[in-house]
Amino acid sequence: MPPQARGRASDSAKCTALDNDLTWAIRMISMALRRVAAEAAETLPGGSRAYLVLMALAEAEDKPPTQLELAGQVGLDRTVMTYLLDDLEGRGLLLRRPNPKDRRARHVILTDEGRSQLLRIRTELAAAESQLLVELSEQQRAQFRDLLAQVALTAARGSHGD
Repeated sequence: MPPQARGRASDSAKCTALDNDLTWAIRMISMALRRVAAEAAETLPGGSRAYLVLMALAEAEDKPPTQLELAGQVGLDRTVMTYLLDDLEGRGLLLRRPNPKDRRARHVILTDEGRSQLLRIRTELAAAESQLLVELSEQQRAQFRDLLAQVALTAARGSHGD
């Protein structure tokens, strides 16, 4: 086999190994999406952290979380969360209201402006996702998202299949 052909065969074997490596694949996807998310959320105080907060609030509109619950949901230290919420509230993206059952706790509520900013970011992310998933059919995209969501829920519960 000519040296050039051996090199291509070697590269092909390497790509195949990487193609099937979950850690590598998730890292590549994560880096691409993080970069786009950071760009989309750069106008928000706290950047992509703010996006996570707005997403969590949109998901919990029927039962607004307390600041502490929200910090746990998005994986932020409660002190960092307090400063971030101060900034987001100052920009009119959310409101904090005392919990009627515990006046020391405050519920966090998404405002119309917060919903508007979240929609803008999600639109930008959807365009980036479409570019990232361009090699997949619509059916494969749906299946990929469903499978990824299942794995994410497992990860969020802290279960590793034990």
